[in-house]
Amino acid sequence: MFISFLTTRLFKALMVMLGVVVINFFLIRMAPGDPAAVLAGESGASDPAFVEALRAQFGLDQPLLTQLWVYLKGAVQLDLGYSYRNHIPVFDLIMERLPATLLLMAAAFVISIVAGVALGALAARSRFRNRHRWVDSLVMSSAMLLYATPLFWLALLSVIVFSVILGWFPAFGMETVAAGFTGWERMLDIGRHLVLPACSLAAFFMAVYARLIRASMLEVMGMDYVKTARAKGVPSGRVLRVHVMRNALMPVVTFAGVQLGQLAGGAVLTETVFGWPGVGRLMFDALLQRDYQLLLGGFLVTSAMVVFFNFMADLVYRVLDPRIGANGAKS
Repeated sequence: MFISFLTTRLFKALMVMLGVVVINFFLIRMAPGDPAAVLAGESGASDPAFVEALRAQFGLDQPLLTQLWVYLKGAVQLDLGYSYRNHIPVFDLIMERLPATLLLMAAAFVISIVAGVALGALAARSRFRNRHRWVDSLVMSSAMLLYATPLFWLALLSVIVFSVILGWFPAFGMETVAAGFTGWERMLDIGRHLVLPACSLAAFFMAVYARLIRASMLEVMGMDYVKTARAKGVPSGRVLRVHVMRNALMPVVTFAGVQLGQLAGGAVLTETVFGWPGVGRLMFDALLQRDYQLLLGGFLVTSAMVVFFNFMADLVYRVLDPRIGANGAKS
């Protein structure tokens, strides 16, 4: 059964990746602007013959279906083409930027889970003990505010407040340019640059986790075994830790797999605002420069990350609950 489940999910993941590549290929080709004309204009040579030579050099003179077939064959071999502007293979350029994106995603993921679960548990605990109810109201109001705030606005506001006005953290980049830091000094410098983009990216998901864990804990608190434990005189702190929290964390595990996929998309906007040198910033620059191959390669890599994270989440669900079938339903 597990082999059948694994094969089915793997096949679906590959079909999704194929669909993403095909759709993105045609959408990018439909965008206005000719990269050959842009390059020719920037070099000061707008001669039609020179433009056609550039189109032939980059394979843009071939029919779309032929270009798609060539790209698919190369993608299977991890050959994502050649960047028009950077003059290096797209795969090498993306792999150079990918560690920065993964670092940002990992930091945002940890911050959102730790802070969200802690705040949600704090709100549920104050309501459970029927003391300091204002804590519950404050946490839920803050979570609702973060949930409704656009990511780009929150990122820009954090730059203005914590970088420009207070001067606590750097506003842009991944590390101090030409500082020459090594070892722990370099790690601390990267950490300071990471605070604002990671917290901005994690804010939305932190609000979701806080609301989710609070609702889950309150639901578990109303179950009979919790009431029995309280009737037996078990301290409320032990009831929360042993009986409530353990069962209330299951929805968090479920949403964590979805969050990893969404973080890959949110990182594009976050990296652009903070000048973080990751794949998202690379894709934004490629869009402005009409670098089709690089933009398509960025879409492919980020889509592969989303599909991979969701595929791993499906495997975790299967391990936690073997009754889940290949179609996602319990058998």
